[in-house]
Amino acid sequence: MTRSSDAIPYRSLDPAVEAAIRADRESGRLHPLRFCDEDLVRREDLPHDRATLLRPGFARDIEKIINVPAYNRYADKTQVFSFVENDDISRRGLHVQLVSRVARNIGRLLGLNTELIEAIALGHDVGHTPFGHAGERFLSECYHERTGRFFNHNVHSVRVLDELYRRNVSLQTLNGVLAHNGEFACQQLACAPMDDFDALDATVESCIADESVIAHLRPATLEGCVVRVADMVAYLGKDRADALAMGVLDDLECFESSYIGRENAKILNNLTVDIVNNSYGRDCIAMSQEAFEDLKRAKRQNYQLIYEREGFADGSGNVVEEMFQEMYARLYDDVVAGDESSPVFAHHARNLAHCSSSIDADAYMAGEPNQIVVDYLASMTDSYFMALYEHLFPRSVKTIVSRGYCADLGRG
Repeated sequence: MTRSSDAIPYRSLDPAVEAAIRADRESGRLHPLRFCDEDLVRREDLPHDRATLLRPGFARDIEKIINVPAYNRYADKTQVFSFVENDDISRRGLHVQLVSRVARNIGRLLGLNTELIEAIALGHDVGHTPFGHAGERFLSECYHERTGRFFNHNVHSVRVLDELYRRNVSLQTLNGVLAHNGEFACQQLACAPMDDFDALDATVESCIADESVIAHLRPATLEGCVVRVADMVAYLGKDRADALAMGVLDDLECFESSYIGRENAKILNNLTVDIVNNSYGRDCIAMSQEAFEDLKRAKRQNYQLIYEREGFADGSGNVVEEMFQEMYARLYDDVVAGDESSPVFAHHARNLAHCSSSIDADAYMAGEPNQIVVDYLASMTDSYFMALYEHLFPRSVKTIVSRGYCADLGRG
């Protein structure tokens, strides 16, 4: 494996913008549209959730999110490459940390609320399926076939935080989580108000009924806008680095760039600089025309050379799709039959009741069967999914062959 040379320079903040940021710091001046902790809204006004000097409002959201069981499961959920045992390859847990780091850095320079940014970033993927975006697609197809409704991980992330574990997370954090999923379809991303939980609930329902709604979502805060853009900035170059490590790419010469660069460190630096230069003091998050055009090209080339495979090699992707279909049907039948020996009762419902402040196992299992199955399948890590499939279908010849740690070594 060789790394390509990248002639694009590391870009710097505009001197006038840098001077203005330094002056802001000296005077304690913040962005005029910074979301203030005092304006935070929760579904329930509980005394123990009120902000204190020790635990400000959005700091509480951060702590709520990292203590939700779904957060633990980030560690074994696919980011891009599914069938590989390699601790150096990004999993979803690292991805959300990278998004948080990029977004907080941009937000800090712009004078925004970095704790709100961190809460949104750390929670934005808690509803993601095993096996990355391929798993998301497989689950949505199973769900849509039976109900006419759609599954999307951003919408389900809100359900995880707001209903399944009912942690009383703020409206502003949940809005940012919901609206993080979408392309940076223009150079400028502006806010769209969401004033109360009735609006959140209506938007969630509209996304489930018609997934095209998601493409039109915009965050209600500039902090949410920053996270949405940082999501792309964080994965664009890192996924290339992982593809190099996996041997999917020999080098980066196959990528073209005229502004942001081809390698991860340069992409992170140059997009961060460009976003700050073009967003400072404004009511939107923006980038230059040069950066935007290069970003679109970079994403397009990533799709062509990396994402279209989704890490699914040697037919394993088709096997996983078939496994989703079989597992969905089996678990659905178990729910309808009221089979309490099924793992959907023994593992999923009981664990939810144990860990949630709102779920009663019997009442939950009396709900809509498809939703219960979706909740369970989406909660699974890659390895749990495979282990459960083997448990449910011990005679199946379907198997997933992972590339092990020592696959590249000869036998001793």
